[in-house]
Amino acid sequence: MGNPNVGKSTLMNRLVGENISIITSKAQTTRHRIIGIVNTDDMQIVYSDTPGVLRPNYKLQESMLHFSESALDDADILLYVTDTVEKIDKHHFFLEKVRQSTIPVLLLINKIDLTNQKGLEQQSDEWQTILPQAEIIPISATNNFNIDYLQKRIVSLLPDASPYFEKDAMTDRPARFFVTEIIREKILRYYQKEIPYSVEVVVEQFEESDEMLRIKAVIVVERSSQKGIIIGDKGLAIKKTGSMARKAIERFFNKKVFLELFVKVEKDWRNRDALLRDFGYKLD
Repeated sequence: MGNPNVGKSTLMNRLVGENISIITSKAQTTRHRIIGIVNTDDMQIVYSDTPGVLRPNYKLQESMLHFSESALDDADILLYVTDTVEKIDKHHFFLEKVRQSTIPVLLLINKIDLTNQKGLEQQSDEWQTILPQAEIIPISATNNFNIDYLQKRIVSLLPDASPYFEKDAMTDRPARFFVTEIIREKILRYYQKEIPYSVEVVVEQFEESDEMLRIKAVIVVERSSQKGIIIGDKGLAIKKTGSMARKAIERFFNKKVFLELFVKVEKDWRNRDALLRDFGYKLD
């Protein structure tokens, strides 16, 4: 866990060895708590990627914060991810909960390629004051620096327990969840400003055969003007988004994909309890 845009999802994918979480340069890319599972002959590690910590402005963000806070209650090890460019005093309300945690805390300073030794040492000293119980580990998730050491520390701190999931499990999420995430990732990359944050994706049809996947997905927006932007002039924007998403889905599932995209307006969906629950968000 950690603040938005510090590299949590990049780290998650690096540790799991698969692209479980979508990654973009935009904050709030991760909305759900996503499980990634690593199995070996003698152990199972269950990683949990949580949304970036923020002060909620609407109910969707309240749910995102709930996903982050829930990890404090059931984790055996806490990986608190920061980086060399964010402000250390950000979101003290959440850091206080981390400070009170009784489980091992590994504080990971990511993106160390963006600083120097003096800056890293200064930042480490400041973090040690804020979280005195934490073990500080500098990393670069993108460049795979110190990830082997981090994995060894995680294994050394894991408690003995029976596996939670089957040996061949990679995640607890169904296949159609990754379809929605891939489509949403392309929207985050292709569209600007508020549009990506006002969008949810719902898979209405998911039919799989040996040769092909047939998928029908709805892009939900909050206003008619957003619908027009998503579709674009003569439908060019949504065609481009659909093409990029289809290719990524084909790579993910390793088979041909027929993808249909539609756009639907649900006014103020980010504040509507019933719709948020339908979309898989927890509000309690």
